[in-house]
Amino acid sequence: MKTQVAIIGGGPSGLLLGQLLHKRGIDTVVLERKTRDYVLSRIRAGVLEQGLVDLMEEAGCGDRMQREGIRHDGTLISYGDQMFRVDFTEHTSRPVMVYGQTEVTRDLYDARTAKTVFNVDQVRICDADTDAPYVTYNVDGAPQRIDCDFVAGCDGFHGVSRNTIPLSVRREYEKVYPFGWLGVLSETPPVNEELIYANSDRGFALCSMRNPQLSRYYIQCSLADSVADWTDDAFWAELKRRLPPDQAQALVTGPSIEKSIAPLRSFVTEPMRWGRLFLCGDAAHIVPPTGAKGLNTAASDVHYLYQGLRQYYEDGVTDGIDAYSEQALARVWKVERFSWWFSSLMHRYPDQSEFDLRIQRAELEFLRSNAAAQAAMAQNYVGLPY
Repeated sequence: MKTQVAIIGGGPSGLLLGQLLHKRGIDTVVLERKTRDYVLSRIRAGVLEQGLVDLMEEAGCGDRMQREGIRHDGTLISYGDQMFRVDFTEHTSRPVMVYGQTEVTRDLYDARTAKTVFNVDQVRICDADTDAPYVTYNVDGAPQRIDCDFVAGCDGFHGVSRNTIPLSVRREYEKVYPFGWLGVLSETPPVNEELIYANSDRGFALCSMRNPQLSRYYIQCSLADSVADWTDDAFWAELKRRLPPDQAQALVTGPSIEKSIAPLRSFVTEPMRWGRLFLCGDAAHIVPPTGAKGLNTAASDVHYLYQGLRQYYEDGVTDGIDAYSEQALARVWKVERFSWWFSSLMHRYPDQSEFDLRIQRAELEFLRSNAAAQAAMAQNYVGLPY
């Protein structure tokens, strides 16, 4: 098989890149190691920056998102019994869109007419540092090969793409957080029409949603915990303890339809390009989910790579692909900073001293009372410009 761009990974970043290129007449093949149903069963983030919304529109996949997505003009932050609102549109003139990553992926699959190969294994990216890269893989035990001009590694943190770049070339930066998030999905109405980020003396909590009858809740938990340690009743009781009393009283509980624990880490690899291999999304960087930046930062990578490849094929210039890693990383590190800052502000750390807790409280009070601080948070939350 031969294609112009071989895309490793059939998640939202790989599909979005493929669809954008397809709309410009650039040939792509997407390789996915799981089935479509498996990919669509994964529960992920649900807050979209305007940049991602615009990319979905450009890809011709935004109609259902515009009909069913929920526009959010601000968010709520609580600490103790206090709660205040950060108004996004007042400070930035831009909202965010609440629309599940699963739905983004479904829309991209429904629109895709270019070739997608599922159930691939033994993927190898070969000769990426030459002008003739190719990808080998197996399907049902049969070896296959794709010759291509470029390879886009959109296969996540555990994929093969990043590890294809020699250790002598790449440098990795990582921070592992000493806690996880226990998440519950329930067919219940959200406790509030906007997201609530809660800092309490018992730990962090987040009240989110997927639609008016589907809620997503999280609480900070120990890395030693397992899902089996938490019954639904125990989860709801703990969540209520971490919310202001009026919000806890308004909370509608019900059986969980999905429950999982996710560890938190910050991670960046540099560079994001090696020869004709480009890394996108989780293959290159991870953020803690506090700032809702994982999917959105993958989308910014897609933007830079899509523009560079489009210029290459349409205008014959390499400026965009040559600058890809530098441009993407400049934005990635700003997003990493924001996600680290917001995580530090909202969580309880096992080694925090009384002084640390007072500083955290003072930071929350400053954010509550200072318009400039709220503007800075809003600018980062709704998404820095590409």
